[in-house]
Amino acid sequence: MNIILLGPPGAGKGTQARHLVEARGMVQLSTGDMLREAKDSGTEMGNRVAEVMARGELVTDEIVIGLIREKLETSKGSGFIFDGFPRTLAQADALGTLLSETGQGLNAVIEMEVDDEALVARITARSTCGACGEVYNDITKPIPADGKCSHCGASDFRRRADDNEESLRTRLMEYYKKTSPLIGYYYAKDKLTKVNGLGEIAEVQTSIASVLDA
Repeated sequence: MNIILLGPPGAGKGTQARHLVEARGMVQLSTGDMLREAKDSGTEMGNRVAEVMARGELVTDEIVIGLIREKLETSKGSGFIFDGFPRTLAQADALGTLLSETGQGLNAVIEMEVDDEALVARITARSTCGACGEVYNDITKPIPADGKCSHCGASDFRRRADDNEESLRTRLMEYYKKTSPLIGYYYAKDKLTKVNGLGEIAEVQTSIASVLDA
């Protein structure tokens, strides 16, 4: 089963993807993680990534699709979660072509709907474990009283420099301009299902599980 998680920055895509990896054995394909991994891999594709990043340039869609192709051909699991990709209609077309070429399909696109004002309030209170990436929130999921991550036991908690209202609103505008057209794109393909992205983590997990089990 292959799925795409859609939603603005801070909607909780990464948190839900990690749950699906643990609960269903799926493979999370995060563009950022793949680029960092490739840069240090020493492979031909990795060297291309390193060169582009060293020049301070943006990695092309062609390279990202190449990295995804490698993952599709070498990673084993119960399906793939595309997290942070595609971001544009051109990337969506390229991904569709790649899945077809590799004999795979796309089972569902899950849009995590949010209210912008509530999202801003939530994200500006967010902290992340520096060791495992577990997300905490001052209001809904505080850091444990003993100061240790409930997932891995580390005590290195960080706040992203851009987790402030001004930066978040800029990122939201960028999302709506470039990525939100994908909602209509996948709706037209009868792949899109919406879930409430601002519910409690367990509630969102249940909603996503209902989509996948259906």
